[in-house]
Amino acid sequence: MRIWSLHPRYLDQKGLVACWRETLLAQKVLTGATTGYRNHPQLLRFRAQEDPLAAVGAYLQGLHDEATARGYNFNPTKILVAGSPVAPMEVTDGQLTFEAGHLRAKLEVRDPARIAALSDFPETHPLFRMVAGPVEEWERL
Repeated sequence: MRIWSLHPRYLDQKGLVACWRETLLAQKVLTGATTGYRNHPQLLRFRAQEDPLAAVGAYLQGLHDEATARGYNFNPTKILVAGSPVAPMEVTDGQLTFEAGHLRAKLEVRDPARIAALSDFPETHPLFRMVAGPVEEWERL
């Protein structure tokens, strides 16, 4: 499961669709609707929020907005908690650097032209706010 901290505009088509599907799975895990992935480290940051489902909903909304801008048809009714105000979640610049490198490696194979979009230091997903720090503790290195 990869729930990117990077802005979804950096993701290629496969990456964006996979992130949508994996975040929907994360939403199911948080509701108790599935037993798989319950202890996945990517979920720790959402579980730490005051309202984890609202945080996942805000994350999914950011993916939906990007998909809509690209002309894709992601179903917004799959977002269980939509439109609730959610405080920005922090993500470290070390985590963003790690994810940008990870994404670059994937894009070199799948969509080399998109790598140019990562030339500047990447922006965060709209849910996140960047702070100084190392790679997040929950990340599997």
